[in-house]
Amino acid sequence: MTQDKPENAPEHCPGTESDQAGKASACAGCPNQTICASGPKGPDPGIALVKQRLCDVKNKLMVLSGKGGVGKSTTTSLLARMFAHMNQEQNFGVLDIDICGPSQPRVFGVLGEQVHQSGSGWSPVFIEDNLSLMSIGFLLGSPDDAVIWRGPKKNGMIRQFLSEVDWGQLDYLVIDTPPGTSDEHLSATTYLAGTDGSWGTVLVTTPQEVSLLDVRKQITFCKKMKVPIVGIIENMSTFVCPKCTVESIIFPNSTSANSTEEMCTEMNVKFLGKLPLDPRLARCCDEGKDFLTEFKTSPTVIAIKNIILEIQKHFECN
Repeated sequence: MTQDKPENAPEHCPGTESDQAGKASACAGCPNQTICASGPKGPDPGIALVKQRLCDVKNKLMVLSGKGGVGKSTTTSLLARMFAHMNQEQNFGVLDIDICGPSQPRVFGVLGEQVHQSGSGWSPVFIEDNLSLMSIGFLLGSPDDAVIWRGPKKNGMIRQFLSEVDWGQLDYLVIDTPPGTSDEHLSATTYLAGTDGSWGTVLVTTPQEVSLLDVRKQITFCKKMKVPIVGIIENMSTFVCPKCTVESIIFPNSTSANSTEEMCTEMNVKFLGKLPLDPRLARCCDEGKDFLTEFKTSPTVIAIKNIILEIQKHFECN
């Protein structure tokens, strides 16, 4: 079995699972030498626990973004709600692993709810009959409480969420992540890679070049970690006035050659679609209302439905 190696490891790195981790001659001068020497050896026992817990979850979908502020959490809630609306006979779950910025309890209108623990694990909070949510936001004493944790403690919480939440049988588990490519993403991808069933990731960006630059790094991360990429969603692509339906571009890209579609073609990933910006969506998220039922004719609702069809098509073929 190939042993895990830290980022920027030397060519002859023994791997973190080896007894020689941090002690071999190749480790001299490596910035990770002390960490590898003091860390636990052998395979992570959490991988087996996560595999066992998620054995009844058919598909796992991570939602990633290269940078913050692109509407990743909002897109996650839209995807989960549309999944549940379109497939009433199926079951869906949302896992919020944005440990330091858990926003899903407010977005889904269940802020202040409590999770219960039993012999079978934590019970998620139900949003609809076929849609449930788990977030660290349910474990905080107040929405103003800050989670001030280092990487290992955040990773431990992610492992708990994946191995101790009693989801039951799910057709899709949608996972909201923090922006970037850091500890939380490494932990989640490592655990999900060891599970049965299909899994993959959707990346969210906005049209600006600065956002596209960061999502390129996210694509590179996924390819290096062998994470299946379902596709890219361009959020806030245009603004459609709710009253006059006039469409305006509020985040223009300086050159069409650097558009999201061009980037997808260049990096060989699928472009899933564009989500228009609707100011009523932000209000629904703040108030915890279901945007899909409040504003059924919004162009954003139509767009997210088409994106869901593309995502389902991907999982049906894999």
